[in-house]
Amino acid sequence: MEYIFEYEFEVRDYECDVQGIVNNANYQHYMEHTRHRYIQTLNLDFMELTNEGIILVVAKAELQYKRSLKSNDKFVCRLNVQKEGIRYVFYEDIYNLADNQLCTKGRFEVVSVINGRLGISEKIEKALFSK
Repeated sequence: MEYIFEYEFEVRDYECDVQGIVNNANYQHYMEHTRHRYIQTLNLDFMELTNEGIILVVAKAELQYKRSLKSNDKFVCRLNVQKEGIRYVFYEDIYNLADNQLCTKGRFEVVSVINGRLGISEKIEKALFSK
């Protein structure tokens, strides 16, 4: 897959479970943070969007765990986005930087809720897809 954005992290001790590996829920946190950072690079501000009545909502999340991360591992989350109907589908993959091995694959369907109704925001469309 071709990626359009990436963000680096380091595993913190408290993100690991008693087995010494990253708890599964944290992978979704990493991916969400990467999506938010990407959206910020497009000059979109979540507070500003909210004030305009536009809310981006995750409608569906799918994760496939391939390989565990451990404390102090450095890793990168790589992202791409495509449009499918009214959904923005974010593909996000996490790689361990030590060996560039794939750890987790994610697919997130995100929709716009505009003034309480499902819709398409021209502002978001332009930011995501006019390059």
